[in-house]
Amino acid sequence: MTRPAHPQSDPTPPDQTQPDQARHVAFDWGGVFTIGTFDGRSTGNVAERTGVSAEQVRRSYFRHVRQLEVGAWTLPQFWDTVQRESGASLPYAEFEALYLGSIHDNAPMYALLATLPPAVRVGLLSNNYPVVSDHLRARPEFARFDALVFSNEIGVKKPDAQSFAALESAMQCPAAQVAFVDDVQENIDAANAYGFHGLLYHHDRHSAFEAELAVWLAG
Repeated sequence: MTRPAHPQSDPTPPDQTQPDQARHVAFDWGGVFTIGTFDGRSTGNVAERTGVSAEQVRRSYFRHVRQLEVGAWTLPQFWDTVQRESGASLPYAEFEALYLGSIHDNAPMYALLATLPPAVRVGLLSNNYPVVSDHLRARPEFARFDALVFSNEIGVKKPDAQSFAALESAMQCPAAQVAFVDDVQENIDAANAYGFHGLLYHHDRHSAFEAELAVWLAG
């Protein structure tokens, strides 16, 4: 007698990973893919170039930087304001080059990014600025990202839950399947509250972080 075919509801053998159980990862940029804070380095460089004290530059910079982070101001508009308030003076083109040149890459994180298996979806959620976000998107290393979410392009910044909703949508998979890596505890707490698996990062313990991420991705 012919044996009936197995119904399609038969369980998958336990050694096979279901696609809907796959795990993925998303990262912050500043303090994760960079060493130190971009804001601190850029304001220090501006102060040194213009001869104005770092305190004066930073007072104006941090008063208005949110306007950049949510895309309300252009970078030239921001620089005009900072110049007027701080007394610094530099043609915009020189300021932009100095600003972008203030990025200090965290090489081990870029090396890790390149080794992530193709099956792992990789995202980025960054509180970032006009011009800087365009600069990052154009870098060859960023081709590995499946989803890039910048605060200046969505009009909301971490730790607002809407930013994590935008990340989940861009990742095209549930937050519960995504580890979110950030160097700020407040953002990790917000990611966990939304449903992501938060991993706090510091470049001084990069090897330990790699081990934590490997455990997460292995399930």
